[in-house]
Amino acid sequence: MKAKQVHDMTDAELEAKLTELKAELFNLRFSHATHQLSNPMQLKNTKRDIARIKTVMSERARKA
Repeated sequence: MKAKQVHDMTDAELEAKLTELKAELFNLRFSHATHQLSNPMQLKNTKRDIARIKTVMSERARKA
């Protein structure tokens, strides 16, 4: 997910995507712990997406 895509989302979409990514991160961590994760880079990418969304949300909160 690119930063441009995150900035174009509405607040409700950001909340929904954040919830979805947190659930995905939990599942990836579980798969990684049981040695079933085929691509460990998915963990890193998911964490970065979560950070991007939280950054945009905090920027919008400061502006309001």
